[in-house]
Amino acid sequence: MPRTTAIVLAAGQGTRMKSKRAKVLHELCGRPMLHHVLDAALAAGVDDLVVVVGHGGDAVAASLTARYGAKARTALQDKQLGTGHAVSCAMSSVGDQAEVAMILCGDTPLVRSEDVAKLARAFDGQPADAELALLTCRVPDPTGYGRILRDAAGRVVAIREHKDATEAERAIDEINPAMYLVKVPFLRTALTRLSPNNAQGELYFTDVVAQAAERGAAIAVPVSDAGSLVGINDRIQLEAAEQALYARTAEDLRRRGVTVRGSARVDAGVVVEPDAILEHGVVLRGSTIVKSGAHIDVGSVLTDTVVEEDARVLPYSVSSRSRIGRGAQVGPFSHVRPDSDIGEQAHIGNFVETKKTVVRKGAKANHLAYLGDGDIGEGANVGAGTIFCNYDGFRKHKTEIGPGAFIGSDSQLVAPIKIGAGAYVATGTTVTKDVPDDALAIARQKQENKEGYASRLRARLKAGSGK
Repeated sequence: MPRTTAIVLAAGQGTRMKSKRAKVLHELCGRPMLHHVLDAALAAGVDDLVVVVGHGGDAVAASLTARYGAKARTALQDKQLGTGHAVSCAMSSVGDQAEVAMILCGDTPLVRSEDVAKLARAFDGQPADAELALLTCRVPDPTGYGRILRDAAGRVVAIREHKDATEAERAIDEINPAMYLVKVPFLRTALTRLSPNNAQGELYFTDVVAQAAERGAAIAVPVSDAGSLVGINDRIQLEAAEQALYARTAEDLRRRGVTVRGSARVDAGVVVEPDAILEHGVVLRGSTIVKSGAHIDVGSVLTDTVVEEDARVLPYSVSSRSRIGRGAQVGPFSHVRPDSDIGEQAHIGNFVETKKTVVRKGAKANHLAYLGDGDIGEGANVGAGTIFCNYDGFRKHKTEIGPGAFIGSDSQLVAPIKIGAGAYVATGTTVTKDVPDDALAIARQKQENKEGYASRLRARLKAGSGK
């Protein structure tokens, strides 16, 4: 494959999105639509990326730097004068070593890397004078698309934009998705010959195709799945594309041995290993990894979370930037907040919240607890209603619980605090100082029973209520 630079057109404002944000930065499946196109190009083997920006160009450039670093650079199209003008704006950023330029659109997030790779190989086995290749496809309703015009021998001779087409040309169902491969020397020359002789008064890149066709040097590369080449112009189309991409991802996972129930949604970049199970309503985001044998139950939302082998996340649990260990169980209705590490065979149960806390092997907090800035030792048990009092209004402080310790229900551990190995904290205790190994900590008022007082109390309360 010759050295190839992808030129990705992303300068449009996208007024139909009704947004201040550049159209190509609107997200589907966890990534901007532009990034889906660039990922497909890189997967197909292109060497570097030049993204033509205009509206919101600074934000687009920032998103490129954050994800692609030096692999992607931008070229500015300060005026919207057509696709030919946009490609011309990019040419100064195409390095001298580039032999071939691939032209793509930044608003086609469903494009498949295999189709881009097919385009990238279009010159293989072709005559040396082949200068340009383009993807084509057939659609039931070609309205709005440029039509592929062929001669009697079936060779591409031109592309006619819908607004410039005759009635006979508009009846053609083979359309131009605006994805091209062009040899750079020919491209540089052809761009200088463009003129705005059309209904829009713009420089059309399709006229470059016509120049190649005149020399018999244009190659059509047909693609069967027209749905993967559609552009996004409004939020209705964005939603439809996102649903299509989720369905494609789920199908791919199923083929690789993952059970994915109907309404589970897996974002781009998530890794799910074979024999994992994703139930209805599961949402996996960011850099989440779900390993073999793990079971993510109904309605759970995981972001940037590693779920180890055979772990279970029970219904309606939320986790972010954390790890759930091998054979661990989280949920239902648990909240695992950033920097938590739920160890092997550990249990985090109903309405338990963790934050920046290590729960070591076999430890349990099964009910109604807040565990913030903590380290819970192996086999320790944290009872219902326990609170780690970790924040003094200015700083966070750490709670450490030794292995095998038992924390009774409704206890408050005022950090910084250490509970020793095998220690026992009695139910309802407020712990304000360290508890040694194997010690019992108890801090509560002595119970007092007043015989016969309940009826007198009820009478006084009733008289005061006016009933």
